[in-house]
Amino acid sequence: MHHTAAPRPVLHSWQAIFRLTWPQMLMMFAHFSVGFVDVWAAGQIAPTTQAALGLITQSLFVLLIICVGLSNGVVAAVSQSLGARRPLRAMRYGVYSLLAATAVGVLLMAIGLPGRDYFLTLLNTPDEVRPEAARLLVVYLATLPANHLLVITNAIFRAYGEVRTPLWTVTVLALANLLGDLVLGLGWGLGWLGGAGLGATGLGLATLLSVSLGAGLNCWVLWQRGRLTWRAIPPRRWQRRARGYLLRVSWPAGASQVVWQVGNLALFVILGLLGNQAMPAMAGYGAGQRLEAILFLPAMAFNMSASVLVGQHLGAGDIAAARRAGLQLLALGCGGISLAGLALWQVASPVASWVAADAIVHAEMLSYLFWNILAICFTTGTMVLAGVMTGAGATLYTLGVLTVATWCVRLPLAYWLAVPFGWGAEGVWIAMFASQGVQCGALLILFLFRDWSRFAMRPVRRNHSQPAKR
Repeated sequence: MHHTAAPRPVLHSWQAIFRLTWPQMLMMFAHFSVGFVDVWAAGQIAPTTQAALGLITQSLFVLLIICVGLSNGVVAAVSQSLGARRPLRAMRYGVYSLLAATAVGVLLMAIGLPGRDYFLTLLNTPDEVRPEAARLLVVYLATLPANHLLVITNAIFRAYGEVRTPLWTVTVLALANLLGDLVLGLGWGLGWLGGAGLGATGLGLATLLSVSLGAGLNCWVLWQRGRLTWRAIPPRRWQRRARGYLLRVSWPAGASQVVWQVGNLALFVILGLLGNQAMPAMAGYGAGQRLEAILFLPAMAFNMSASVLVGQHLGAGDIAAARRAGLQLLALGCGGISLAGLALWQVASPVASWVAADAIVHAEMLSYLFWNILAICFTTGTMVLAGVMTGAGATLYTLGVLTVATWCVRLPLAYWLAVPFGWGAEGVWIAMFASQGVQCGALLILFLFRDWSRFAMRPVRRNHSQPAKR
């Protein structure tokens, strides 16, 4: 029989940071392993399979933007409700968000399946890649409802401070995906049955099955803990009020992802203007991003911890504690990951030689890593402060800063340094460094001097000896 679990108390200082952050770091590496295994397995099948997988997975991320934005709203609303000692309100936000996310996933799948040929034409898919891309797209569209459930349930667990549950879920998902890729995609273990791997379709089915397993496990745990019950389905009048706050937090968060992703694609366009240098620069950029992910993933864990702690403190009406938690995470994240960046730079050249055998690509990759490891303090600071704004519901600030830094600093400066000034790809990396500094500095100014707490749901100061409100 399931039971209703009381919300965890708001923890303070370094204890909360450590308890929240280390499982999320491991979870991010588990996510990374899923993508790495998929790319490796696709490479074992054929280059066209690898190209098709890269194209469709990038497209899937675009289709998940609405859900990613909603997950930010979930973290803000649920964590603030728990901080305010309103467990029923927290459950209602969680259940309402799950229903909304699932409905959006089903709707996108229903629209995408009939229009998949048009979608592939819009992406200018090469003829040799198109058959496998079409098969993968069908299966990946079918994963959308389960993917939406997985993202939102993970966000609910984070908001409760229960970060070990999604860690175990994603670990099981990663192992199931590995097994599915080997058996369904590559046909390992099927020879004695007279069967063979299903190729690209098998890789897609492995993703569908593993994501569905992860989403199912999360929902089962939520039900066991009494947070996924019929009584938590909110009445319509409550839904109308809740919808406004979720939209206010979610749409800027989703728009920030669009700004960021389109900005990254625009950098490829600028690199494409470099003539003979274009291909090695693009290859160095892609390979450098994979290695840089070793630093980016822990920074994402600090982002998640910031959103939970700040949200819970603001829900409790303690703005000073929320500000203190933000500063502690900023100091620990920037300091720790900068040291990790310094260590990574010591082995960057031999690792780059393993990833990029071509001498010119190797040089471009090292140039990219130099400027981006130099900027890792700014990158981490941006992610921590963006997490603070998410927890406060002030995602509009993050959207404004990222838009200005990307479209008014990074892209114009990258073009002018790379093409008219003749600095080539290094000019693009320098522009990335400069824009990271601008966006981190702008968010820090907003954090220190603006009242970002006003975006939170109205907190009520109360004596903690009073009975909790439902």
